[in-house]
Amino acid sequence: MARLILLLGDQLSAGISSLVDADPAEDVVLMAEVAEEAGYVPHHKKKLAFVFAAMRHFAKALQAEGWRVRYTRLDDPANSGSLVGEIERARAALAPEEILCTEPGEWRLREALAAVPGLTLLPDTRFLSNPAGFRAWAQGRRAMRMEYFYRDMRRRTGLLMDGSAPAGGEWNYDHDNRETPPPGTTAPELPAFEPDSVTREVLELVERRFPDNFGDLTPFALAVTREDAEMARDHFLMHALPRFGDYQDAMRRGEPVLFHAHLALYLNIGLLDPLDLCRRAEAEWRAGRVPINSAEGFIRQILGWREYVRGIYWLHMPHYAHANTLDAHRPLPDFYWTGETDMACVRETVGQTRAYAYAHHIQRLMVTGNFALLAGIDPYLVHVWYMAVYADAYEWVEMPNTIGMALFADGGIMGSKPYAASGAYIDRMSDYCDGCRYRVKLKAGPDACPFNYLYWDFIARHRDRFARNQRMAPIVRNFDRMSDARKAEIADDSARFLEALVPAGSRWNG
Repeated sequence: MARLILLLGDQLSAGISSLVDADPAEDVVLMAEVAEEAGYVPHHKKKLAFVFAAMRHFAKALQAEGWRVRYTRLDDPANSGSLVGEIERARAALAPEEILCTEPGEWRLREALAAVPGLTLLPDTRFLSNPAGFRAWAQGRRAMRMEYFYRDMRRRTGLLMDGSAPAGGEWNYDHDNRETPPPGTTAPELPAFEPDSVTREVLELVERRFPDNFGDLTPFALAVTREDAEMARDHFLMHALPRFGDYQDAMRRGEPVLFHAHLALYLNIGLLDPLDLCRRAEAEWRAGRVPINSAEGFIRQILGWREYVRGIYWLHMPHYAHANTLDAHRPLPDFYWTGETDMACVRETVGQTRAYAYAHHIQRLMVTGNFALLAGIDPYLVHVWYMAVYADAYEWVEMPNTIGMALFADGGIMGSKPYAASGAYIDRMSDYCDGCRYRVKLKAGPDACPFNYLYWDFIARHRDRFARNQRMAPIVRNFDRMSDARKAEIADDSARFLEALVPAGSRWNG
């Protein structure tokens, strides 16, 4: 036998670098469901089922194309429980001359595989930039802002460019993307995919092996094949992208997706190609079917943020994982897992997350992330939570968005200021505050929205640091002008609320 090719669970792409020069007649593909990867964080049941079902379908597709696939199921009695163990079992059985694997997207796994004798790691060419290129871009910059990286990526790819100028005359249309849907606005339903026999078998496995994990396993309607992921892509481009731009920051009860794509899980597992998706979105604008603010806003999330956070991750690992510039050490509250809280916005977001293993970026950033920032929750524990509960979460993309963008724990590597907001922002961008037990217009007392006093308590705790921040200094000055009585009221309300928080059990707190 010539080569053994290890394919990881998020490498389900026919054009992956480890397969490009391989020979189906000589080489063997190794795929394995292992306890170590399934359990290093308490993954959402739906996430586990999605990954395992997609892996099994991809293995079947490879076999149909003539590949020899050695596939280890999680419940195989001979399963070693780890990827390294499965490599060694395959090595003993097949005696390959060489072992290949495309680089993993997580530091810990890359370190583990790099130590395997005879294993060669290949670059992951599915991305539009690479860690070395990002490092070169970042070198010598005082601030590594995504906007400037994004503009360089636009120039490099030609996406939304008219010659050397940005299409439409502007690089960024974010100022047009903060509308709230008027009453009566109907968002398109996501396409639902009926589980076949392969997926049903996986669902039974997950329920049997992970009965106590977070989240609802059923109903399960996710795409687990390339063909179905492409159907989901086409549905978004036709039905949701035209209004995505206007309403991408909006939040509404009972509308988990609104006009969002819900495609990140398919991109991140390898079933969709990022450049192809961006080009299709651009084509919709050039054909006049989509306004430019929608096309640009969507492309920016992929070409800008997705590529940028991967660059940040590889540039700053491994120490980035434990960044904690604001010295936040509060345990993760139990309601992040149970959803049992009187804060309607948090309850809605966690409940949606439990049901779908999904929340859109504003819910993550400005509800659960914002609360964790204001309350001073340990960034690493918040990171573990995001890794566990979302089907699209892989460390390279999730960690910078959590540690850097949501929690400002990196001290400003990703952003010039923390994304902190009071209840007024949530009220403006959602209908969550209507009927909430707390009153968003109240600033103090037991009936006031906790975001209101926690916001100013956050400013007070970090007053000296933020006074030196050009964008935060005006807010600090507003705080300084408050009376001593008002400052004491903020401190008392915050202490009362925070001391009453019930921490999650040790199983859920990292």
